[in-house]
Amino acid sequence: MSRLVGWLLLLAFSFSCFSFSEQDISIREFDQTIAVSAIAPQEESDRTGPRGKKISFPRSGRLLRHADFERVYKQGRRHFSATMTVFYLARTAAGSKPISSAPRVGFTVGRSLGGAVVRNRMKRRLREAVRLAQVAQAGAVDVVINPKKSLLAAEFAAVLNEVKRAFVVIEQRVKAGAR
Repeated sequence: MSRLVGWLLLLAFSFSCFSFSEQDISIREFDQTIAVSAIAPQEESDRTGPRGKKISFPRSGRLLRHADFERVYKQGRRHFSATMTVFYLARTAAGSKPISSAPRVGFTVGRSLGGAVVRNRMKRRLREAVRLAQVAQAGAVDVVINPKKSLLAAEFAAVLNEVKRAFVVIEQRVKAGAR
């Protein structure tokens, strides 16, 4: 019974805090709206889709294979900031496979930083910061972002600025290394 009362209070509070159009929305969309607003403040972005359309981090922009993560750690360079360490390595054409010019980004969050909920929250915040930073101009580079414990206490705007700064530094160093 207390769980039902809790949900009713949450719904009443949420409807008083958020304004929705007259369209009827489902509970899943409502929960997603609450979760997104709790994670990061809503910012204007030209990459947003229509309402109800889930905006995801594209698969082509993600670092997925363990071997790719290991290669970036062992052969790549590092950039340090207050809330994260960024590892990066410029991609080169291997054999006949063409490489895309967009960066691929991976996230690693160690168990020492907290439980699964905390680690997933860190990854969600970083993923959204990378998406909003519009890092496509960084070139063909593999990037692994490893957050520090201080990321949890940092404001989202500060995290976004650090991600933007890290990609600017990466772009400069990769271009300088290609000369």
